[in-house]
Amino acid sequence: MTATAPGGGPAVLVTGGSSGLGAAVVAAIADAGGRPYVLDLTEPAPGVDWLACDLADTRAAEEATRRLAELAGGFGGVVTAAGVDRPGALVDVPAADWERVVAVDLLGTAAVVRAALPYLIDSGGNVVTVASTLGLKAVADATAYCAAKFGVVGFTRALAAELAGSVGVTLLVPGGMRTAFFDGREEQYRPGADAVLNDPAAVAAAVVFALRQPPGSAVREMVLCADRETSYP
Repeated sequence: MTATAPGGGPAVLVTGGSSGLGAAVVAAIADAGGRPYVLDLTEPAPGVDWLACDLADTRAAEEATRRLAELAGGFGGVVTAAGVDRPGALVDVPAADWERVVAVDLLGTAAVVRAALPYLIDSGGNVVTVASTLGLKAVADATAYCAAKFGVVGFTRALAAELAGSVGVTLLVPGGMRTAFFDGREEQYRPGADAVLNDPAAVAAAVVFALRQPPGSAVREMVLCADRETSYP
C-alpha cells in the first residue's frame, strides 16, 4: 500500500472482497486508512466501490480491473482473495465445474494481476496472491482446487522473480478459516465440529502488513493458519 491516489489513502483492489477472507481484507485495509476496491459477483460492504465480475471470464476480469484502476486513480496494491472449490472425485465432478475452479482461482488471479501491473509498476505497489495449504499439500477429492492453488504458488514465485525491483510480490498460504467457504458442501467435505479454524481477521492483518512494505522490501511468502491446522505442514 505504498501509493496514495487522489482523494484519500492508498487504493487497493481486492478480488472476492464481498465475503470471507476478501471481506476481512477489505475491512482491514479501510481500518488502515486505505481505499479498498472490489471485484466480485455480489455487492461488498456499504460504501465500498466495486464492479460485478465473474473472474472465470478472464477478459472481463482484465477490463474490470482497468476500469476500477481508472476510477481509483491507480492502485497501490492488489489482493487476489477470490476463490471457489468443487470437491469430489475427478470422475464425479462435472468437467465444467472442475474447470471453473481452475479458471477462477488460477486464471482469474493471473488476469487481474496482468491488468493491474502497469498501475502497480507506476506506484511501486504490492501484490498479495492467495493460495492455500492445499497448494503445498495434495489431498484426495481436491484435484481442481489443488491444481489451481499449486498453480498460484508457482505463478507467484515466478512473478516475484520477474518483478523484483519494481513491484512487491507476496504469496499468502492460508489454512482453513471460519468463513462461508465450506457452506453448501456435502457433509464429508465440511470441517468437523471439532475442527480448529483460523479467524479471517487475523489473516487479513497479515495481508495489510505485506501491503505496507516499502519499495525495496517484500514479504515473499506467509503461511497463516490455526496452530492445530491439519493440512500444514
